[in-house]
Amino acid sequence: MTLTIASRGSQLALWQARWIQARLEELGAGSRIQTVKTTGDKVTDVPLAKVGAKGLFTKEIEEALLSEEADLAVHSMKDLPTELPEGLTIAAIPRREDPRDALLGCALKELRTGAKVGTSSLRRAAQLLALRPDLKVEPLRGNLDTRLRKLSEGRYDAIVLAAAGLKRMGWEDRIAEIVSTDYLCPAVGQGALAVETRAGGGEAEQLCRRLDHAPTRVAVMAERSLLAALGGGCQVPIGAYAVVADDRLRLTAVVCTPDGGRLIRRNLDGPAGEPEALGRRLGEMLLAAGGDEILEEVYGGG
Repeated sequence: MTLTIASRGSQLALWQARWIQARLEELGAGSRIQTVKTTGDKVTDVPLAKVGAKGLFTKEIEEALLSEEADLAVHSMKDLPTELPEGLTIAAIPRREDPRDALLGCALKELRTGAKVGTSSLRRAAQLLALRPDLKVEPLRGNLDTRLRKLSEGRYDAIVLAAAGLKRMGWEDRIAEIVSTDYLCPAVGQGALAVETRAGGGEAEQLCRRLDHAPTRVAVMAERSLLAALGGGCQVPIGAYAVVADDRLRLTAVVCTPDGGRLIRRNLDGPAGEPEALGRRLGEMLLAAGGDEILEEVYGGG
């Protein structure tokens, strides 16, 4: 049996799909990669937060799974909505790469007053402005190599990208600074991959489950539970990061206004065996602390 892996066509997405393909080959399964163009790939001239729809980078790929054109899909976990279409499941979450954000071009402390920083993420923009209100944060779209090219052309003094993608592509030497999660709380699931299959115990699902990394799944499930509790998609100013140590789980999260003027940060510890419950509880804490007002402002368009 040759499995068909659905993936976006960017360099990074294909690296991720090939990495899963290699892991499946180690298990004795052959596969081929089928590229799928998503809505997020087609709309490149509008900030992601203004496009609005959930599943910008996953909807068409999930349709390929449901129609049985593909047997499994490989996503960046942070792109995957918290609610999956009926009939699909996250069969595996492999070991997480570095979850932090990285600055390219210039380290944060070295950026001049009024420096122009590029990012496609409201979460990153809001937290940067909370740290440095003097910065001029501007939208940056395009795949990884396009964004790097725009930086090298001098359009920005610095850009912010996920450290994981740069490390996977072997571009770690381009990083000026990897920013502590104390300053830039990562996106939910950042640095992790999601291997999605049809549910029901089919051959692809059973095989992919062998690629799962239990501590990473626990951490990511807590983060996704928090995001679901806040009603957030992947393009809202919410960050969350969970760490598993022994049988304990520590979850930190932030909600902030897009201008960085108000930022609420909370953390919570709990049993590693109850990640979803911990995520829900921390989400409720954030809402009670004023996160509800911030999110209402964001969803209401300000």
